[in-house]
Amino acid sequence: MSLSEILRQDAAATYRAAEGLFRRVEELSWKPATGHNWMSTGQLLKHCTEACGANLRGFLTGDWGEYGEALEEAGGELELPTAETLPSVASVDEALGLLAADRALTMELLGSVDDDRFVNERSAAPWGGEERALVQHCYECVWHLGQHKGQLFYYLKLQGQDVNTMDLWMGGE
Repeated sequence: MSLSEILRQDAAATYRAAEGLFRRVEELSWKPATGHNWMSTGQLLKHCTEACGANLRGFLTGDWGEYGEALEEAGGELELPTAETLPSVASVDEALGLLAADRALTMELLGSVDDDRFVNERSAAPWGGEERALVQHCYECVWHLGQHKGQLFYYLKLQGQDVNTMDLWMGGE
C-alpha cells in the first residue's frame, strides 16, 4: 500500500466522521461559556472545511491562497487571528457543501503524489517550524481536520447532544 493510499484512507474516515457530526449541529452561534477565544460552532464548521485541503494545496503546489498573500504582505510574519475575527458558515447545508469540496480537493491532491516525493521532499511550513518530510506535513493536514472534528464532538456534548464514540470515529453510522 502506498503512502498516498494510506493518507487517503485516513482522510476519508476523518471526513466521514466530520460529516456525521456536522449533521448533528443545531445551533451555529453556540460556543463554550467559560474561557476565552473560542470559535462559535458556525466558525468551527467553517474552519473544519478549510483545515485540510487548503493546507495540502499549499504544501503540494506552493499555492497558499489568501494566507500566502497575507503572509507576503506582512513580510513573512502573521499573528494568529482571534476567534472573533474568523468567518462562520450561515447554515449546516453550506458547511456540508464546503466540506464535500474540501474532501474532493484533499483526495485529488493526495492521489497526485508518489512515495518518493512524499519521503524525500522537505520543507518548513510558512508559519514556521523545522523542515519536515512532505508526508509529515500531509499527515498533519489530515490530523488538523481530525483535531477540530474532536473539538466539534465536545461542542455537541456540551450542548447536550447524545453523541458517543461511534459518532466521533464513524460519523454515527
